[in-house]
Parts: sequence; structure tokens; C-alpha cells
Amino acid sequence: MIRDSKLADERREAGPIECWCLHGSVGLASDWRELSAKLAEGQISSRAVDLWRFLECDPMRLAEFAAAFNADASGQANRGQCRILVGYSMGGRLALHALLEKSSPWQAAVIIGAHPGLENEAQRAQRAAADAQWATRALMDSWPDFLAAWDSQPILQGGAIRDGKERSRLQLRRREIARSFVDWSLGAQEPLWNRLPEIKIPVFWITGEQDEKFGAIAERACALIAGAHHAVAPASGHRVPWENPDWLLDQISHFALRGNFAFGE
Repeated sequence: MIRDSKLADERREAGPIECWCLHGSVGLASDWRELSAKLAEGQISSRAVDLWRFLECDPMRLAEFAAAFNADASGQANRGQCRILVGYSMGGRLALHALLEKSSPWQAAVIIGAHPGLENEAQRAQRAAADAQWATRALMDSWPDFLAAWDSQPILQGGAIRDGKERSRLQLRRREIARSFVDWSLGAQEPLWNRLPEIKIPVFWITGEQDEKFGAIAERACALIAGAHHAVAPASGHRVPWENPDWLLDQISHFALRGNFAFGE
């Protein structure tokens, strides 16, 4: 049973289209606050999901999350005409699992800097071991030291750092964050590449111009999804939502508001 979250989902009602936004590792629902406010100005509703509430009680594997999350979304009153699932990094991987569930309630998706899965067993084992170390650090290190170590990773170098006060609140969720490094590790994830063609809704896949690794992943993934398009955010690395928020807002707004989910230029 999913309990109410200490850090609740953040919902803005503004129009008939609703974006459900999933944050990344070591993130929280308020990471989407600026984007959600600007979407509301364009009459697009949003719900930023507190992913940690899914790990409050018990371990939850990726497939189990997908089923629970879709059931949670389906059980919420749908005040609009359609729902778009937006996921960044870890949230993007979780979003892909949700899209592949038979009970998927989503009409379209925006995937930002996500990985469908490692195909090499040795690489998965190596990643699982590395994430187990992050889990230990999330529990045992001082919180500022843990955040500093996390932000110092090469893939996140140069990325915008979100509000420090908000990030300090994540210490309340360090147990759930540690659990996510085990349950939702890329090393624990079965590769989804062979299943991507099962996705039949429009998918807008976004990566940063300087994030060459994930750009190549996006190109390969989009070639496997009939209704997919890859867009590259200029002057951005992995943290597109905070490195180029205005560009991302324009892209999502164009995708959501132009009929039949048209892709941006």
C-alpha cells in the first residue's frame, strides 16, 4: 500500500492537458516547480510526482513500480483530455517501464536523458556494485558530503545545481534514496531495447548537446519506436531541465499543444 508522502506530489491545474513529471536520482518533486509554473502559464496542467513514496514501506522492483504507478495514476481523477508522462534520467527509465505496462494510461511521453538498459551482464554487475556503494554513502555520509560527491560525477559536471534549501530536504528521504540505488539501479534493470517497439504512443526523446553518450542512446531508441522523435537541447549536458529550462519549456509546450502531438522544430 502506498502511503501519503512526506514530500507530496505537486499539482497545478491549468488546462485539459496534464504532464506527470518524474524526477531523477537524488531528486524530488519540487525539481519541476519552475517548469510546472511556466507550463501553467500556457494552460498546461502538471503533476510532479514524489517518487520516494513508492519506496517508503518495502523494496519495489522496476516492474513493480510500473504497475503501482500506473494504478495510482489511473485511480486519480482525470480532469483533462490527455496525460503526458515526462521522465528525467532515472525518472525516464521508470517512465519507460510504465509505458510498457499493459495498463498504461498515458497518451504521450517525453523522455529526457534516459537509458533503456545495459545489455552486457558484466556491465550490469559492475553498475549494481557501484550503485550499492552510492546506497551506502546515501545512508552513512554527511548529507552535504554525499551531495557534493554526487554532483562531482563527470556526467553531471557543469550542470546547474538546484536550490540548496530544497535539496537539503532530501535528507529526510535518505533511506528511500539508498533503496532506489538498489531496487532501481541500472544494474538491476532488465534491458528494454527489444521491447521498445511495443510503445505505440508518441514519444519525444530529449538529450543535451554536450551529452554525447545519451544522445547516441536516444537515436538508437527512437529508431525502435514508431512514434518517436529525438531533439537535442543546445548548450546543455545531462541536466537539460535546469541547464536549458526555457528551451525545454518551448519544446514540451509545442509537443503538448499542437494537435496530434507535433514535434518541435
